[in-house]
Amino acid sequence: MRKTFTFNLEPVRALREQAEQQAKEQLAHELALQVRRESALREASRRAAAARRARTPSHGSCVTGHDLQAREAFVGRTEREQDAAQQELAASAQQVEFSRGRLVEAGREREVLERLKRRRESEHDRELARREEQSLAEIALTTHLRNRSAA
Repeated sequence: MRKTFTFNLEPVRALREQAEQQAKEQLAHELALQVRRESALREASRRAAAARRARTPSHGSCVTGHDLQAREAFVGRTEREQDAAQQELAASAQQVEFSRGRLVEAGREREVLERLKRRRESEHDRELARREEQSLAEIALTTHLRNRSAA
């Protein structure tokens, strides 16, 4: 008759495991967002560089002051977009680091309960083995005493 092991903190362990899974999913989401923002920064940088090249009129062309002003405004807007994309990428990098920290912490919390569960299960198994050994010793002693009295 072997009594099965039950870990009293199993619901808490399951919650910690779920929290770790959610932290993994959040990190994956943040990493995907960071990749999109890196792509957006590259595109904004490409547009800003193209706008800077286009603002200088070609040699011998006739350009009005209004055209020059419009070109400068366009360059300014593309550079602001590039700056905004850089700021979004920096914020995304910070969020990724925060999410990584949450994942590490969630993993630690789950692992603490996993170790406790293994330790308690090991203690349970040792106690069962001790009881079984004690029962076998009693059976052996009883058998020996019966055999001795029968003889």
